[in-house]
Amino acid sequence: MMSDWSEGKGLALVVSGPSGAGKTTIARALERACPDAHFSVSLTTRQPGPGDRDGVDYRFVTEEEFAQRATPQPGKPMGEFLEHAGVYGRRYGTLRAPVDEAMREGKLVILEIDVQGAKQVKSAMPGASGLFVLPPSDESLLERLRARRRDSEEAIQRRFAAAQREIAEARTCGVYDRFIVNDELDRAVAEAVEVVKGIRASRG
Repeated sequence: MMSDWSEGKGLALVVSGPSGAGKTTIARALERACPDAHFSVSLTTRQPGPGDRDGVDYRFVTEEEFAQRATPQPGKPMGEFLEHAGVYGRRYGTLRAPVDEAMREGKLVILEIDVQGAKQVKSAMPGASGLFVLPPSDESLLERLRARRRDSEEAIQRRFAAAQREIAEARTCGVYDRFIVNDELDRAVAEAVEVVKGIRASRG
């Protein structure tokens, strides 16, 4: 465990990256490295996949529950959510209350979300920071998507095109403090840890 983190200073950290870049692995490594980390578990309307754990990887809810929680309220245009979005026909979202509570406790709040959600978080919480995980190359990203053996080649090409659009948007949207190339996992994790320590230290 790291011992020199600046504790008592809440920080919302968005971690994003295209499918296959390794963002989940890096986000979870950051969680393990920081003693006061809180990993924000998103709600989703998609069905659990192999190995998915309800309440750990996602909170799986019905379309009806999601829609109810997303209903705008006075002063809360996104309802109970800090951000939410539709991806591949399913809905994903981050509840605001757990994030606010962890921030009040001075924790590092890790939000693993896409660029669309990241922009919503930055709008609602201007003090949020962001890390964007990049693959070493287009070729390596295609290899990683194919290695999953989850999709047809047509679906892989759609995901690849979407990834390229997401990367281009991430570079111009102003949310991300650092772009980390995941060419070697241990090095990429160490870089992410140093970036977060630097952000917290700079805020005193």
